Parts: sequence; structure tokens; C-alpha cells
Amino acid sequence: MFKRVKNKVIRLLLIAVYSLIILVCAVQLNFLWLFGYSPTKNDILLPTLHISSELYTADSVLIGRYFEEDRDPVSFDSISVNLLNALVATEDVRFYRHKGVDFIGLFSSLVSTLRGDKRGGSTITQQLAKNLYRTRYNQSQGALGYIPGVRMGITKFKEWMTAYKLESKYEKNEIITMYLNTVSFSNNAYGIKSASLRYFNKQPSELSAPESAVLIGMLKGTTLYNPIRNPDKSKARRNIVLSQMQKEGYINNEQYIAYSKEPLILNVNSSEREGTNDSYLRAAVQKWLEKWSEENDVDIYTAGLKIYTTIDSRMQKLAEETVAEQMDRLQDRLDNTWRGEEPWRDKSGVVIPGFLEDKARKLPVFMALMEKFNGEEERVFEQLRQPKKMKVFTWEGDKEVEMSTMDSLKHYVSMLNTGMMAMNPYNGEIKVWVGGINHRYYKFDHVNQAKRQAGSTFKPFVYLTALEAGMEPCDTYEDKPVRLDFVNDEGEKEIWEPKNADWTFSHRDMSLRWAMARSLNTITAQITMDVGWDKIVETAHRVGINSHLASVPSVGLGSNDVSVFEMVNAYATFMNEGKRVEPILVSEIYDNNGELIASFKTTEKQVVDPENAWLMTYMLRGTIEEPGGTSQALWEWDLFGDENQIGGKTGTSSDYVDGWYMGVAKDLVSGVWVGCDEQSIRFKNSQTGEGSKTALPIYAAFMEKLYRHPELGVTKGKFPDSKVEILKKYNCPSPRIRTVSPPDSVNTELDREERGLQILLTLPEVGDTAGNEIER
Repeated sequence: MFKRVKNKVIRLLLIAVYSLIILVCAVQLNFLWLFGYSPTKNDILLPTLHISSELYTADSVLIGRYFEEDRDPVSFDSISVNLLNALVATEDVRFYRHKGVDFIGLFSSLVSTLRGDKRGGSTITQQLAKNLYRTRYNQSQGALGYIPGVRMGITKFKEWMTAYKLESKYEKNEIITMYLNTVSFSNNAYGIKSASLRYFNKQPSELSAPESAVLIGMLKGTTLYNPIRNPDKSKARRNIVLSQMQKEGYINNEQYIAYSKEPLILNVNSSEREGTNDSYLRAAVQKWLEKWSEENDVDIYTAGLKIYTTIDSRMQKLAEETVAEQMDRLQDRLDNTWRGEEPWRDKSGVVIPGFLEDKARKLPVFMALMEKFNGEEERVFEQLRQPKKMKVFTWEGDKEVEMSTMDSLKHYVSMLNTGMMAMNPYNGEIKVWVGGINHRYYKFDHVNQAKRQAGSTFKPFVYLTALEAGMEPCDTYEDKPVRLDFVNDEGEKEIWEPKNADWTFSHRDMSLRWAMARSLNTITAQITMDVGWDKIVETAHRVGINSHLASVPSVGLGSNDVSVFEMVNAYATFMNEGKRVEPILVSEIYDNNGELIASFKTTEKQVVDPENAWLMTYMLRGTIEEPGGTSQALWEWDLFGDENQIGGKTGTSSDYVDGWYMGVAKDLVSGVWVGCDEQSIRFKNSQTGEGSKTALPIYAAFMEKLYRHPELGVTKGKFPDSKVEILKKYNCPSPRIRTVSPPDSVNTELDREERGLQILLTLPEVGDTAGNEIER
């Protein structure tokens, strides 16, 4: 075909044009898989930008991000003109004059390279193509990409093609905005907004010329010119960018001289961003969204979602402050309990031999040292016992100490931990989620992941089962020794003889309400025998407990492991007229364009007769109103005014390993657990380690603070009246008696008891409070 063209020049020109067309088509179509991926028309129209998703509280406070690349795009009018000028002056002086590829700049860079001054010839548009479509990644390469030298030539050609496509579709301002939103600035800062916040704690629109020059200077080498790691090199590079701005007329000579003399001043904001991104709540939402993300084919790490939780940031702050204050005191108490002694003990109270060494053997550093010392364990432990400088978590903040690895291990395993959750019992919205004492050091969530023995907080399920079996709150049982002979699942005969927490028996007839209020094991055991432990298991599962429960005689005393999450859900069923609601942690999700794409509401199911549910709230109030009730320590706090009513239940597992408190108020149901992750480390006695001394104070102090802020929606007042007629007898005043507060009950300090008595005597409903006066 070309031979018919007589003019040699024209013939060669036609051959070149046809060859170029064939090459473009071959590259675009990835002919025979030789050239790899090239962006399509749809890719150009809808470029994929990995944008971090943001996590908000119900009151619109940003509390975390999910990202592969921490990116938050901004619009053109949100970018400082200093940034735009610095970028154009340094990276692409003819940006506003070329159509994607600058052949003049390319020729100039080639000449400079031959002279020994290596310079890039890529335009801003070409760099955008590289960043946006990852043209230099292996997955974008075809078979020819494995041939040395050919790979870069094909990659460059594809970037040229993509640059022309971008220029034909977008305005210059759109291209430069997209570029600044895609480029990396090290320290996990992707895009200009993340970078300006990270290094200067400013919005991109607020950056000065020197600050802009620092960030643009990083583009030549984000590690080499990182202002945090290499401040001297960063400053030198900044001044080069400033000189380019002066050369191109964006700043005058006087400004250049003044700016170049300025010190490198940063306002690094990484700690705050990392702090908000390292929390139990963020991790819990991530877990909560896993199923939704999979079902809807949405990647929360790249989709740029706005995720709104049900958490109230102000309640959450009050809860976190309370936990910090109370856990600091409790830790001092535990430390004093074992001062001068090893705290890890078996059931008999004997020190567990080799406990710390066994823990050390599971550490990654132990494995590395074993390899270094050829398996000589003695030398490894010698190394681990060598003191060195380190930072450790304390309640006074991270502390610089000189401590060996073994000592730091002892420090961390001896720390008390906690889990706290609060929920609206009517709509299922979770308002507070405190998964532990510090997520950076203790990743395990003690609200939903951890499961521990519930102790006496499980007893209300026994009493609910009794009500459902036809009993009434005024029915009585005798507080007496109990013996049960039974055959376990292995066919072996066993004897169960539960004792009360104080190891005494009053031999007094007590109403169900009074017995539950005093948390008597003997009466709980008798009820269990009468209604059947299988039935109690069924009741607990029905109201909100999802964990496997071993159906054994001791089930009603809380011998099974459950989570705070489950217990709050179950207690909410009592307050919500017997309707079980599913707890909700996420309320709404918006896409990157601000469109609502998902909303979440609770589901509810009637699982308890409304009469029995109301009677359970009345019986939970008994722990405060009945003589010797285990929640009477609440009188120490400013909780009871305006006819306020609170119900609750303490719980303590065997050997004081776990302390619990479940609290119900008219607007909020809360649960608190306290204990060590290592269950062999615990308090020694009831005076220091029972639930009323560990978990109850956290609940009480939180509610005291919360009641001072009625604008948050939790106010003092009576429990809701029953919407159904109460046919069962429940108004049965307990007798006036002289009591010695048993373990898991009120502190017997005179001033606290007098305060409780004084308030009790002012309550108007005789049926609810009669007999609550405690004689001495």
C-alpha cells in the first residue's frame, strides 16, 4: 500500500502514523495480553479514588477513620493558592499550556539528564495518571513488561495516552485538584488535606507559601524530604521550591529571601489522629459492619463513607472519664493487696510456679531470642531480665521507666481491666461503649469479646423463671442450708451445697423480692431446684443471652461465662415491658456524595409477659430499697432526688475474680465488669474485690455525672407505670430487722448507712420501701 506513495518523506510519515495507530489500538486493547491494563473510557469518567471512611457519633463528632490510604479529598476552592503556585512552579511550569504531555519539558529534561542533572519530564497530568490508575504496578503490566527496558517504555506510553484522555475530559483546575488529592505525603498521609493536617494541623486553604513549599518539596522524595525524619533536608528542599516560585514570578525576591530564612516550623498532629483511630468503639463498629459490607459489596476502607453510630459523644466522654478515675483507685487497691507478694495464685491461694516464664515464652521477642541463642533458654531469660529504658502504660499517663521485659510483663498482666456499656432499652441504641482501659495496650474488647462468669447478676433470670412458673414477688422461701444430689452429664453422682456469701443462714422466711435483693444463694438454689435449671437456661437465652450456657444446678448463681453486651441486652428486656430489642451501634451510612445508602433500626420481639417484666423492674429496685440490699452502696452518690428510682444487681464470681454491676434507670440500662484478663490475679476478699466495691462505683459515679446533664436525655424520675394490670401480689413489706451487711452488699460505714436510712425514710410509697430502715 505504501509503495504507491512516490514521495519518500510522505511515505515514511504515513508509515509512522499507521504504526502509531496500530500501537495505540494494541495497547488500548491489550493485544495478546502483551501490554497490560489501560484505563477505559469509564475509568476516565469515573476514576476510582481510595477514600477513607469516617466514623461519627450520633451528635456528629468524628471519632475514627477506616482506610487503606488515609485520604480525605478537598475541592479546588479549598486549596491555598500558595500550594497551586508551588506545585506548578516546581513540577510543571507549562501545566496550563500543554494538553497532557509537555514535549518541550521532555526535551529539556533529556538535555539536563545528559548533562548530569537528572530531571523528570512527566507533567502533572501524567503523574495523576500514574497515581490514579497505578500504571507502574505489576498488575498493570503485560507480557512485554517482563523485558528489561521495554516495561518503562510501554508504561510511559500508556501514561501519555491516559494523560491525553484526562485532559480531554477534565478542566485544568479539576486535574490539579485530583492530583493533590491522590499524591502520598508519607506518614500515612494521602492527599493534601491529610498532609496539611498531619504536618501543620491546618486546612489546605490556610497554608502559607513556606508551608506549601515544604509539602510540594516532599513530592521529589517523601522519605528523603520528610520534615519529621529529615528536617534539614526538608528545609533545603523547601528553599529550592521557593526559588522556583520566585523564578516563575509567584513570589518576589524580598519574599523569597524572607521565607527562605524562616525556620522549619511544624505542628504535627499525628498523635491525635492516631488516638481517634485506635479505640474499642472503632474496632467494634468495624466488626459490626463486616456482614453489611460483604452483603452490599462495599469496602469501608476505600469507599469514603460517613458512618454514624448511636453513641453519644458526651455520654461516652463522661463514661471514659469515670472509668479512668475509678480504675486508677481500684488498681492502687489491687497493688496494695499484693504488695511484696506474687499475685498469680491457684484456687488454693498458692503461687503458680513458672507463671511469668510461661507467659514470656509466648512473646514474639522470646522466639527471636531463642533463635539468636540457639535454643538456650537460660540465656534468653537472662536477656529478658536485663533492665532497659521503655515506656509503660500507667494511670498517670505513659511513663518512661527503666524496666526489664519480665518486669514489664508482670506490670501488664497485673493490670485490672473493665468493660462498660449503656443502652436505651426502648430503641436499642447503644449510647456508651468502653471496651477496656486502653486500646493501644489492650486490644481485647471487654464489652462484646470477653466473656466472664456473671456471678449474682445472673440471678434475676432465676426469679423471672419463678414468676413465669406462677410465683409472686411476695412468695417466701426459708434461708436455710441446701443440699442437692444429682448426676452430671458424665453420669457421675455429685453433691451441691451452695452457701451464702457470708457463710451464714438466717433461717428466716423471705419474700422473693427480699431474697433477690440480698442475693441469697440458698434461696436462689431452692428456686432453681423447683423450676428446673433447664428452664432457667431457656429464660436467659430468650431475654438476650446468646452464649452457650451449661445447664447445671449452679447456673442461677452465674457459673457460666457471658459478655457485658449480652447482659445489658437481657436487662433491657425487663425495662422494655418484656420486649427484647436488638442493640444498635450504627444508625446511618452515607456514601461519598452525601447520599443515605443504609439506615438501621432495632427489631423487637415480645419474649416476657408485660406483667412479669414490670415485676422484675420492681424486684431490681429491691436491691436498693430492701434491708441489706446489695445495691445500697448507691446511696453514697447523689442519685436519689426528684423521686428517682434505680434498680440493679451486683455480681461477684468465685475467688473475687470478676466484679459486676448491672444498673437500670428509666432511660438507660448499663452494665459494668471489672477484673484482670489473667484470672489467676484477683482480690483477696469481699471487702476489696466484690462487685459492690469494684463495678458498682463506676456505674454510680457515671450516673451521678450523667444526671447533671439532663440535656443528654437521661433524667431522674420514677420507673414507667405498668401498662397492664398487675394481678400478682407484690406489695409485701419486709420486716424491720437488725442486719449485718453481708458480702456483696452495702458498706457498713456509719455515715453511709445513716445517709441511706435518712433518704429511705422520706420515700412516700410504703409498699415499696417499708421495712427498709436498718436498726443497729
